[in-house]
Amino acid sequence: MHELILHHYPTSPFAEKARLMLGFKQLSWRSVMIPPVMPKPDLTALTGGYRRTPVLQVGADIYCDTALIARRLEAEKATPALFPEGQEFAAATLAKWADSVLFLNAVSLVFQPESMAVRFAQVPKEFVQTFSKDRAQLFANGSVSRVPLEQAKNDWPTFMARLQQQLAREEGEFLLGSAPSIADFSVAHCLWFLRATPVTSPLVDTYPEVSAWLAKVLGVGHGSSSELSAEDALRMALEAEPAALPDETFADPNGFHEGQQVAIAAVDYGADPVEGELVFAGLEELILRRSDDRTGVVHVHFPRVGYRIEAR
Repeated sequence: MHELILHHYPTSPFAEKARLMLGFKQLSWRSVMIPPVMPKPDLTALTGGYRRTPVLQVGADIYCDTALIARRLEAEKATPALFPEGQEFAAATLAKWADSVLFLNAVSLVFQPESMAVRFAQVPKEFVQTFSKDRAQLFANGSVSRVPLEQAKNDWPTFMARLQQQLAREEGEFLLGSAPSIADFSVAHCLWFLRATPVTSPLVDTYPEVSAWLAKVLGVGHGSSSELSAEDALRMALEAEPAALPDETFADPNGFHEGQQVAIAAVDYGADPVEGELVFAGLEELILRRSDDRTGVVHVHFPRVGYRIEAR
């Protein structure tokens, strides 16, 4: 049984989503700190080039994107459920909206000049320049661009009013019922991001139902974690073997097949391709087999939705 290892950094909103999901599941995990900007040589030795944060490592299996990390944690511990029975579609769909539309609007609001001035007030000027260049590159090759600040300001009250309306129902304290789901954590990390500075925190705090709900979601905590060095994480991958592949019969709609050399990349942003042998293509998941001198053979897992495959 391999330990759960999260490669992350403290201020990453998607890492906060993963940490909250680990806390919700009351799981123990190891924490590997990674740089917030490229290069990330230890992380990309595991992923083959995928740079987005966070990444979950379980032995020699590497899980990219919180959408898939959530499903891996569900397999690790079925209850409490991130995808409640009978609400799987609603939970996954609301989570996807939050991780794309809501998040991109939150990014625009957080990165407005007044907010950035506060956020980086104590940070060396050289790092601020490096960070800005890195984030510009993050959006350079994908299908989306940053939401204009004026548009984000225009749309935000509507998004928050809809959340207020959803939370005013009598069916439960959370977005889909009496317990949190993947939908709650996906919305929460966007709002957590906004609350990082006094410039943007009123965009959350002036909505009482949303603010009270967010406190409950964040209250689940991060579970039990302990530090692990990147070197030890790489060694653990080197000493492990990838887990057995899922038992699922599925015909890829674009004709990709097991054993084919392919590249997989995110569609929206951070679209750095990872090359390897396609060893599994299922309804929810794509798995590449690749190797590195520092990790040995690893299986790198991606969600199907939001990623593209190209033949190599």
